[in-house]
Amino acid sequence: MPAPAVIRYRRFSLADFTEVLTLWKRTEGIGLNDSDRREAIGRFLRRNPGLSFVATVRGRVIGTLLCGHDGRRGYLHHLAVARRWRRRGVGRKLVTACLEKLRTEGIPKCNLFLFSSNRTGQTFWQHLGWNIRPDLQLVQRETATASRPDCSSC
Repeated sequence: MPAPAVIRYRRFSLADFTEVLTLWKRTEGIGLNDSDRREAIGRFLRRNPGLSFVATVRGRVIGTLLCGHDGRRGYLHHLAVARRWRRRGVGRKLVTACLEKLRTEGIPKCNLFLFSSNRTGQTFWQHLGWNIRPDLQLVQRETATASRPDCSSC
């Protein structure tokens, strides 16, 4: 009988990118765009050293979570756990590791982005004690169009 699989947790390295991207693409509730290219993730990891993590089994990535902060609030992005490894505490441990790192950097609160249609994600985060804020709304704009106002009366 093979030895039981040991789940290991370590810092997310850019060397993990290809495996992590594959996991993100297979995970429902994660939306990917240009901000998730290798170069952009590399910038994120360099700007937030040691805050993001992967979970591995036999050297293969089975879970990941991006974590960073702006100096006052933390942000989590793209929590993903391979379907086969869910409901074993992997996601919870990744979140705990990130929150602990934020705490040690003096960051008192953490936010995350969650698609309003992602009911599974909402259940997971609420189970971990997170509050869904119906009073907030995400507002976004591409920086490439920042020099061109969208309104004629500006």
